[in-house]
Amino acid sequence: MSETKTAILYRMVMKEHVCPYGLKARYLLKHQGFTVDDRWLTSREETDRFQAEHQVKTTPQIFIDGKRIGGYDELRKYVGKTVKGSKETSYQPVLVVFAIAALMAVAAGYIAFGNPFTTRVLEWFIAFSMCLLAMLKLRDVEQFSTMFLGYDLLAQRWVPYSYLYPFGEALAGILMIASVLTFISAPVALFIGTVGAVSVIKAVYIDKRELKCACVGGDSNVPLGFISLTENLLMMAMGIAMGAKALF
Repeated sequence: MSETKTAILYRMVMKEHVCPYGLKARYLLKHQGFTVDDRWLTSREETDRFQAEHQVKTTPQIFIDGKRIGGYDELRKYVGKTVKGSKETSYQPVLVVFAIAALMAVAAGYIAFGNPFTTRVLEWFIAFSMCLLAMLKLRDVEQFSTMFLGYDLLAQRWVPYSYLYPFGEALAGILMIASVLTFISAPVALFIGTVGAVSVIKAVYIDKRELKCACVGGDSNVPLGFISLTENLLMMAMGIAMGAKALF
């Protein structure tokens, strides 16, 4: 007969606030096979007393076998799961954008042509990606421009470009989705893609600098490198392809 694993969980549950990390901790404990003694802290005063008694600054707090494990992050470590640091770099945000853009393009191709694998679907994938990335930059243009100025060669010479870039990216993407005003969208995509590619190559592959990419906004932990270069090369390719299609 297997031994029952038990844990005591102290978490804030108030009318105006239910601690999300407390809910996560309870789920993780149950998922790991623990029987949870779920103890609610139902007021600010009760929470303050608990924190003072156990000399902790945050809740939830988890106790297993009479020993305090700590909060949610410490619990994850205890059960062998990874804990991502706040400054840890990751390609995940931009890969998610590309994945969603690809699925959107496939869905649009299926409903428009009955075939999700056409040249137009590939064009939509790039255009959707540009729009999604521009949207993330436009959440906070000021913060984006600050990070962008760290490596973009044109922005370093002319600061307003760091503010105009996401608007140009969004405009080009939207026009390309609709296949209108190609004489605007193609040159814009080609221009910002070329400048971006040259800037990334110089910063990463020539100067060997370790920087974060502003591609998904100014609060990004995406490292500047291959993915960022790929984004710019795709814009260049899209600009050339759409321009050639319009001319010929």
